[in-house]
Amino acid sequence: MPNTLKPSERMKIPRQHPIEQDAEVRRRNFEEVSFGFDESLVSQEMLRCIDCKEPQCVEGCPVGIDIPGFIKLVVEKDYLGAARKIKEKNYLPAITGRVCPQETQCEAVCPIGKKHQPVAIGKLERFVADYERMHDAFNGFAVKDKKKEKVAVVGSGPAGLTCAAELAKLGYNVTIFEALHAAGGVLRYGIPEFRLPKSILDSEIENVKKLGVEIITNFVIGRTATVDELLDEFGFDAVFLGTGAGTPTFLGIPGENLPGVFSASEFLTRVNFMSGYKFPEFDTPVKIGKRVAVVGGGNTAMDAVRTANRLGTEKSYLVYRRGRDEMPAREEEVQHAEEEGIEFHVLTNPVRIIPGDNKWVKGMECVKMELGEPDESGRRRPVVIPGSNFIMDVDTVILAIGQRPNPILQATTPGLDMSKRGTVVVDKSCRTSREGVFAGGDLSRGGATVILAMEDGQRSAAAIHDYLKVRAEK
Repeated sequence: MPNTLKPSERMKIPRQHPIEQDAEVRRRNFEEVSFGFDESLVSQEMLRCIDCKEPQCVEGCPVGIDIPGFIKLVVEKDYLGAARKIKEKNYLPAITGRVCPQETQCEAVCPIGKKHQPVAIGKLERFVADYERMHDAFNGFAVKDKKKEKVAVVGSGPAGLTCAAELAKLGYNVTIFEALHAAGGVLRYGIPEFRLPKSILDSEIENVKKLGVEIITNFVIGRTATVDELLDEFGFDAVFLGTGAGTPTFLGIPGENLPGVFSASEFLTRVNFMSGYKFPEFDTPVKIGKRVAVVGGGNTAMDAVRTANRLGTEKSYLVYRRGRDEMPAREEEVQHAEEEGIEFHVLTNPVRIIPGDNKWVKGMECVKMELGEPDESGRRRPVVIPGSNFIMDVDTVILAIGQRPNPILQATTPGLDMSKRGTVVVDKSCRTSREGVFAGGDLSRGGATVILAMEDGQRSAAAIHDYLKVRAEK
């Protein structure tokens, strides 16, 4: 790198903090919380990279981005070159730069992090992706070897978009089939506007379409057409299934069917996908109470409770059965929630939802918990403290405790092996039990992260390419 500072000098530079909206202002609007880095912050943060001889950050990235390579281009102020370098492995950097948990992946293995804070790889990624977009400088990848084979990608979430982009770059004719009326999947209906603006998502989807990918919406697999029909009647040579996990799970406690109880997926879809946060500009109001409890500790729970807060609640509670340190949500999102006034009730678990005279939610009975021995996840198991029952005064309850795939695939695709959890069974190459059918993302993993879904999309594209090459040689 053209960086004259010694490694010891670079490590003395503190990690830069992104520009953000003030918490008191943002807690009542849906504008993006973080504005990321400007060029002056980038000029400091990029110097913190010590140019490791054996960089672990690449191995820490699920999609294998050449992180030292793109940071070197940032140092040289070749921001467009840096964006292109990232897109060799990740075609959605403006998205992952915002929502990817870099702190547990590429940044987690940064050697600077052993004594100091690691290099802010995600913020640098976001900067160059935004720079490219703001300068209208997108430059697609030229396809030299156009192929005759057709591939169907079912689902336009992160797995589907990534699989489609990688296959298109290889020269295949790719069509994405999306059940809803706009592409994006969980990126559109599950992640709030204040974390991932729809304009950013739309721009990234347009870049995928510029590769020649066709997107057909309002197409429900298993209803509009089955997997077998895509292969036999539509003439596709391979199918990738990336339909996600949109069916919510519940606690199984009394009162879950009361008015005023939502699943997080339903709630966030009403607000995000149906533009409920823009009422009355969009005639899709979301009824929300004055005191809202969101049950769960993951990113979806954080999204739901912060969304409820922005809709005008008097009190927004986050109820989680383990402690704060055990929350699977990103630390950044937890901190933002705390700054915005969300009241955390940790080591707390609901046992009953209580109706009022009008049958609407009036309260939620909970018990206090304590942490016992570790369970299969490696986290200490929550154990009920006898006699610790108490009532929370709430009029809305939102459950964010996990999701599973819609069973329509299992019902309409003979020979497709499914697990007991309802996920599609795949091998390391994302191959299913059906020849020519591949799957990835939450459909095969259960609820996971955007970047892991993208890893599956990338791996599936490579496997489909190998499959079609072998088939063509026969």
